[in-house]
Amino acid sequence: MIKLGVNSVLFGGYDFATACKYIKAAGYDGVEMSAIKGMCEHLDLDNWQAQASEIKQIAADNELELLSMEEAALDEDRLMKAFEAGATIGIPIINIGPGGKSDVEEDFVRQTDLMVKMAEKAAEFGVTLCCKAHVNACVYNTPTTLRMIEKVTNPAFGVDMDPSHIYRAGEDPAKALAPVLARTKHIHIRGCKGPGPSPGTPPLQACGRGDIDLMAYCKVMVDGGYSGPVCLEVIGAGGMELPDVAIIAAESYGYLNACLRSLGAR
Repeated sequence: MIKLGVNSVLFGGYDFATACKYIKAAGYDGVEMSAIKGMCEHLDLDNWQAQASEIKQIAADNELELLSMEEAALDEDRLMKAFEAGATIGIPIINIGPGGKSDVEEDFVRQTDLMVKMAEKAAEFGVTLCCKAHVNACVYNTPTTLRMIEKVTNPAFGVDMDPSHIYRAGEDPAKALAPVLARTKHIHIRGCKGPGPSPGTPPLQACGRGDIDLMAYCKVMVDGGYSGPVCLEVIGAGGMELPDVAIIAAESYGYLNACLRSLGAR
C-alpha cells in the first residue's frame, strides 16, 4: 500500500503536535517533518537531540509514521545533522533540493559532486538521501534529473519526484515520471496553478485543484510499481488560520486516496 503523508510545512504557523493532530484527523498515514531553515523548523537540526523523544511520542500518540524529513538545502553540515537525527528518531528519508542555477554546467557539476559525497554519508547512517528537480536550480527537469541519477549511483540516493516543479519546467508530469520511476524513492505532491515560477496560493496547491492531471500521475506511479511515501507539500501557508490549513490537508487526502483506491494501491 502506498502511504500518504503531509509535509508539516503546511502547518508552519503551528507546533508539531497541532500539525500531527490535524494530519491524522484528515486520514493520513504519516508525516514528513519540516526542517527547512528560515521557513519551518518543526525539527530544529541544531537542537534535535532535545526534541527526539517528544517527536517520537507525538507521532506515536497520533498513530502517524515518520515517513521523511525535508531539510531542503544541499549543505554538508546540516545534512550530517539530518542524517544523525533521522537515524536516531527513525526518519528513513531526507529530502533536499539541488541548489545551483539552471543551465550552468559548473553548478551542476559542483552540486552533483556533493550529492555523491552526501549519499555515501547517508548510507553510513542507514538513511536515504533524495533530491528533487526544482524550478531555477541546476536540476530542474527530466533531462537534468536523468543526468543526476546517472552520476549519483549509490543505493542510498534517490529521486524525490515533485510534479509541480516538472510542470513548471514545461513538461507533462505523468509522462516525465516513467523515465525516473525506477530511482524514485519519495514523491512530493501538490496541485499547481499556472506556469510558475510560483505554484500558486496554498488553496490552489491542494491536490485536485490547479492544472496538473494528478490522476494520470498516480496511474503512472501505480502501474510502475512505486511503493514509497507520497507526501503533500504545500508552501506559503504560514499565516493562514488553522481551519483553512486543515481544509487543504483534508481535501488533498480525499482526492489522493480516491485516486489510489481506484487504482488498487490503497
